[in-house]
Amino acid sequence: NRGLDALLSDWDAEWLLLLNSDVEVTPGWLDALVNAANESGWSAVQPKIRSVERRAEFEYAGAAGGYMDRHGFMFCAGRLFDQNELDHGQYDTDRTVFWASGACLLVQTHAWRLVGGLDEDFFAHMEEIDLCWRLRNRGLTVGATARCHVYHLGGGTLQQENPKKAFLNFRNNLFLLLKNDHRPGIRWRILFRQVLDGAAGLRFLLEGKLAFVKSILNAHADFRRNRKK
Repeated sequence: NRGLDALLSDWDAEWLLLLNSDVEVTPGWLDALVNAANESGWSAVQPKIRSVERRAEFEYAGAAGGYMDRHGFMFCAGRLFDQNELDHGQYDTDRTVFWASGACLLVQTHAWRLVGGLDEDFFAHMEEIDLCWRLRNRGLTVGATARCHVYHLGGGTLQQENPKKAFLNFRNNLFLLLKNDHRPGIRWRILFRQVLDGAAGLRFLLEGKLAFVKSILNAHADFRRNRKK
């Protein structure tokens, strides 16, 4: 946020690009993103994201565009849980999505300013989903284009088996719902999610992953501390 604020004080830019340091780009990728967003009227857009190590396969963080189920669980075209599909062209259309991956995310400057950038309370994980949801709540749209692709290594901030990553994911998912889900019954949906989190904690306990059980407990405690904010 501070870096983009500094840039925008000196540059009159129509678009901003969030790009992870573990992303490998491909020829023509940036023009393709801009053209797709302009033609579709999107305020944010991602390319198809494939794995650096298995280059014909979609990568976990974003794949071919993100969605959300009625309980607030995130999933992607091209990924089901931790299983990634091979890219056979099955998602080779430009589509409006619920959220786009922050690994490679083009955002219109006025939209970024409208929502105030990324929520720093998230620190990492789901902060781009929060950004996209806030855009949607203001009547803007988010897309995924098949006109280009990039390769993402993934896990550069925190590895999948890191308890801190589990803490951030469980806590930030609750942050997401409380902040952005304005449908009636949000208290019950959050309670239901906490029950499901408890079930996940029980599974971790049975697997002997005590650090992950502690991560869930800490996530819920931190959520309660920050709930009023």
